[in-house]
Amino acid sequence: MVGAGVLGLPFAMSQLGWGAGTVAIVGSFGVTVYTLWQMVEMHEMVPGKRFDRYHELGQHAFGERLGLWIIVPQQLIVEVGTDVVYMVTGGQSLKKVHDLLCNGRCKDIRLAFWIMIFAAVQLPLSQFPNFNSISAVSAAAAVMSLTYSMIAFFASAAKGAHAAAAADYALRAPTTAGKVFGVLNALGAIAFAYAGHNVVLEIQATIPSTPEQPSKKPMWRGVVVAYAIVALCYFAVAFAGYYAFGNSVDPNVLISLEKPRWLVAAANLMVAVHVVGSYQVFAMPVFDMMETVLVKKLRFAPSLGLRLVARSAYVLATMFVGMTFPFFDGLLGFFGGFGFAPTTYFIPCIIWMMLKKPKKYGLTWFVNVFCIVIGVLLTLASPVGGMRQIIHDVKSFKFYS
Repeated sequence: MVGAGVLGLPFAMSQLGWGAGTVAIVGSFGVTVYTLWQMVEMHEMVPGKRFDRYHELGQHAFGERLGLWIIVPQQLIVEVGTDVVYMVTGGQSLKKVHDLLCNGRCKDIRLAFWIMIFAAVQLPLSQFPNFNSISAVSAAAAVMSLTYSMIAFFASAAKGAHAAAAADYALRAPTTAGKVFGVLNALGAIAFAYAGHNVVLEIQATIPSTPEQPSKKPMWRGVVVAYAIVALCYFAVAFAGYYAFGNSVDPNVLISLEKPRWLVAAANLMVAVHVVGSYQVFAMPVFDMMETVLVKKLRFAPSLGLRLVARSAYVLATMFVGMTFPFFDGLLGFFGGFGFAPTTYFIPCIIWMMLKKPKKYGLTWFVNVFCIVIGVLLTLASPVGGMRQIIHDVKSFKFYS
């Protein structure tokens, strides 16, 4: 859950201000806890059957074909979009480590090359056959994400204590149009940060289940612990980062921090290690889909060569998109609204209302309708803000420079 999206939260705050920013981050936390609880509850709602994939639950609710067409494209947008963002994040973090350690003494290396170096690490990792074979990478990633979040919090808090008086908390954009689009982009970036729903059923599928001890009980305990850690990291980083830098904070708060030099360099290195693992977490389901289509639909024989070509092509494609549009802020807003908002904010509520049929105009009915309205508005509005941010960044950007 604690992905690189946490580093964009102070920037989102700078586009929303203290009041709206706090409401958006805390409100999203509340909505996504509720929809995650719904997913956990619906995993075994049919006696003797388990919905081990998001699309299986969708097919049960919407029908075999429609369920597949509603859920799978959304999941692909989330997984591919996250991998593109992680390519950019990995490259930026490696560049920041290099710049901090060199302190102006070394030749400047362009961001495009750092993204290529990050992709070079992903190429061999992507050849591992399945999720279990990268469990060590995944464990390291989890530890790293907590550590760099805490470094971002403490370093920001320390800077804020010294220089908070100098920080400007007015909204980031000078124009009215800029402010409006900034708000839309920020809401998408916040949606991007809350992204556990796409893999929650796959995780629950690994937990043993009996009628006396259904999997939802231990799974929900896991969710509560995970969300306690999410609250600690997200709220701490978002508020301390904005407190320290105000509206001058970078899209990635670790890029704003300079001192203590060794600690900020270590944190950026941890981000790079974390996104190496997280990239694979989101890439594995895509590899699975690609290879299924190649073997079953296009009649390729399953082989090592097929895996090598298909997976390498995917890594290189995400690298190319990341090098072309290395805009952390715009990509977060665009993919957050376009991919994450539907699967996280409102599709679970729609499925819940279809299958559980809560009493009309009762409390549960109103809560679900509220989540659906918020989610649909986010999905429609945030990509516009993200796209404008990307266009705005392109104006002052030379491609591959």
